[in-house]
Amino acid sequence: MIRVLHIVGKMDRAGAETMLMNLYRHVDRTQVQFDFITFTPDKGDYDDEILALGGRIYPILANNSIERMFRLTSFLKQHPEYRIVHAHMLLNNAFHLLAAKKAGIPHRISHSHTTSNGKSGTIANLYEKFAIYLNKNLSTKKIACGKEAAEYLFNTSENVWLLNNAIDLRLYNEISLSNKNSWKVVKSDLQGLKIIQVGRLNKVKNHAFSLEIAKRLKEQDVSFTFFIVGQGPFQDIIKKNIQDYGLEENVFLLGVRNDVPNLMAGADVMLMPSLHEGFPVVLVEAQAIGLKSLISTNISTEVDLGVGLVEFLDLNYIDDWLSNLQSIKVKNINAPSNIKILSSQGFDIIQNSFELLNLYKSMSNNTDHVN
Repeated sequence: MIRVLHIVGKMDRAGAETMLMNLYRHVDRTQVQFDFITFTPDKGDYDDEILALGGRIYPILANNSIERMFRLTSFLKQHPEYRIVHAHMLLNNAFHLLAAKKAGIPHRISHSHTTSNGKSGTIANLYEKFAIYLNKNLSTKKIACGKEAAEYLFNTSENVWLLNNAIDLRLYNEISLSNKNSWKVVKSDLQGLKIIQVGRLNKVKNHAFSLEIAKRLKEQDVSFTFFIVGQGPFQDIIKKNIQDYGLEENVFLLGVRNDVPNLMAGADVMLMPSLHEGFPVVLVEAQAIGLKSLISTNISTEVDLGVGLVEFLDLNYIDDWLSNLQSIKVKNINAPSNIKILSSQGFDIIQNSFELLNLYKSMSNNTDHVN
């Protein structure tokens, strides 16, 4: 049995964590098990499922990145069963890779899940350059969710394995064809356009822009219901904006949900006005289920998988977003065709989990010395 140690911040329902759980659910767990290092005392959304699948969770609590690195080094030295460390925390992977090298871990994977860290300023820029240098030189294997994510963290896409943010295509096909959705369960008196936004409630996801759209729709007497799915540090700000704009009858915060595919199946359109993204899993899900998505031009064009459901719009021109929303008449449902296209492009979680297993097996069979 191979045990791989994944390094994450907290296993909540966010993009990278959801991708990781998709792989964990489908990988052959008789051959490999996933364990997790987290850096919080709080319970994550996926913690119970991880334990049920046979995984272990080790919280490491520290006041700063340096202390965290030393504690991780000590942990790894005390747990010789781990010969593969798989880090998922972008620039901060640098400290985790350094800890793994100091502890003698021969296989150190750095995985890039986004195209920016969203920070600016002299200190932030210096740290970014330092972290990118360490990621390039301390990782023995580089993985990214897309070409742009690879070029961000490693300054190149050469010798980087592009592992798509795959999903269970069969599940989304079934949900799309079943005509079952969760909207009426949440709100029975649905009227007009059904809009959804899925993602962590933080600055990057740009909910302020979405609420400005909702405000203008209401001012123009457009009938709509808007579900916002997720949790995060901007929750109170978003609640206040909903109240200030008088949108209590139109916009609903649903928090973390386990029926997101069903919510997406019942929506007419999804909004993603993000300030930056890598390759969001939710956009793969939307295209698999046949849901139109209006997304910002800050998101990589790689996310358009060629099924005619993604529209890129500039955040500087909110009127374009409004006109696109008001022109949506009928949801495009062509699930079998969409599924076939996505599968051919490498977004089938069954295939990807098999390939990841083979990577871990090749590492486990490799007895080379630490480099």
